[in-house]
Amino acid sequence: MKRPKLKKASKRMTCHKRYKIQKKVREHHRKLRKEAKKRGHKKRRKDLGVPNSAPFKEALLREAELRKQRLEELKQQQKLDRHKEQEKKRKLKTNPVEPSNVEPVNEEFEQCKAKNKAKPGKQNPKKLYCQELKKVIEASDVVLEVLDARDPLGCRCPQVEEAIVLNGQKKLVLVLNKSDLVPKENLENWLNYLKRELPTVVFRASTSLKNKGKTIKMRKVPLKSEVCVGKDGLRKLLAGFQETYGKAIHVGVIGFPNVGKSSIINSLKQERICNVGVSMGLTRSMQVVPLDKRITIIDSPSFIVSPLNSPTTLALRSPASIEVLKPVEAASAILSQADTRQVVLKFTVPDFKNSLEFFTLLAQRRGLHQKGGTPNVEGAAKLLWSEWTGGSLGYYCHPPTSWTLSQHFNENIVTDMKWGFNLEELEKNNAHSIQAIRSPRLASSILFQSSGLTNGIIEEKDIPEELPKQQQGREDYENINNDPESVDEEAVEKSSDMSPPEEAWEALPEEAQADEQSEQSYILDRVPEEEDDAYNFTTDYV
Repeated sequence: MKRPKLKKASKRMTCHKRYKIQKKVREHHRKLRKEAKKRGHKKRRKDLGVPNSAPFKEALLREAELRKQRLEELKQQQKLDRHKEQEKKRKLKTNPVEPSNVEPVNEEFEQCKAKNKAKPGKQNPKKLYCQELKKVIEASDVVLEVLDARDPLGCRCPQVEEAIVLNGQKKLVLVLNKSDLVPKENLENWLNYLKRELPTVVFRASTSLKNKGKTIKMRKVPLKSEVCVGKDGLRKLLAGFQETYGKAIHVGVIGFPNVGKSSIINSLKQERICNVGVSMGLTRSMQVVPLDKRITIIDSPSFIVSPLNSPTTLALRSPASIEVLKPVEAASAILSQADTRQVVLKFTVPDFKNSLEFFTLLAQRRGLHQKGGTPNVEGAAKLLWSEWTGGSLGYYCHPPTSWTLSQHFNENIVTDMKWGFNLEELEKNNAHSIQAIRSPRLASSILFQSSGLTNGIIEEKDIPEELPKQQQGREDYENINNDPESVDEEAVEKSSDMSPPEEAWEALPEEAQADEQSEQSYILDRVPEEEDDAYNFTTDYV
């Protein structure tokens, strides 16, 4: 049956509506005329020309005429040049130049390789980070190693600390940032543990500061994120050392990604000078910030994490972990070292037996769904990873039961590191900072098992070489030509097109699958169909 043609909607309207529109238009025009009248009409002043009484009037008019002719000629010449360039481009498009070489891919790859060697900006960015980090350490008299108070031991890098010790008479100070995300008892325990080895400062950086050169009206009662704790104690510590040292000092700020290095500098300077954000590894080169006439702070890029670390350490400390590892694997590694009962209470999900079940429940709780209404397990894993590495989730680690000196330190080095600092005043300032911080309760935080010290890379030769994409594509092409049977096997594997959760499901035996199905059906019955409005959205987490 033929579909009838739909008529266009009529533009007819009632007289009442039409007169109302005309009235509104008249009022609008009247308002514009009124505003224009207030501003006043600025008429363009007429050029009176050269007066007759002026001397050399004819010569001036002749020069003006010549100048006008030159401008017209210049415009014409530019127009002709543009036309010529357009014709050249048209000829190149119609008659493209054929390549004369027989092996273009090989030559292009060799040229790309030569360019990468010739230009320093085209080399591996990790090597550039190592170079910048070495520059910061060499230029600094005092080095501030920023630690995340939620896992202070996991934020220490023995290779970098050893390089600072071997670099000469340099002082190393530990800064416990994000101290408002851990309970006070745990913060005091970590402070007592760390200060036996190195001077330690309790700090809480301010996250909302005004940009440089812009004035913003401040609120009468500052928000929690605007309050900086420990700023005065750190400045007094550096000023006291500068007086003992006898000349102007340079202070380098180093640490792993997302520990708050740039935020500390902004808090000390009380304005947003260094670029800060939620994503890891924003600082890519050293940045010099003068604090006052005698103290200069140097911001640095983050440490390069060694790939030999555990999966949990790579997921927490490496900015590329979510790209190198699969999101489900990275989030599962983090979840395996957290207290299950406290995770259930924090994320308000039912009890779970494995990480896959937790991500399914979290996706249903947060409204993360794929097409067809299936839970977006990968999106839930990314959500957990971003919250765990961000600056809002509260979790804590217990310090080791027995204190032992680090391998790269000895008693003489520890004594030298503490020389020149007023430790009694530092202890008083730390006690005042702990009292001023609004810490979460122990019951509302998640207990996390630390993996210990994180190994880093400071030498450029230790960084693994990354092949260019052209070379990888050429090697894949050669492998396909040499071994066609392997291609058939890979095609069979790809045809299955299984996601990581499905692969884990297929790896289970049949009995375990039957148990898992019954458990999932029981869980889905327990989860309410209508969630709160805050979680009733169906967009994937980015």
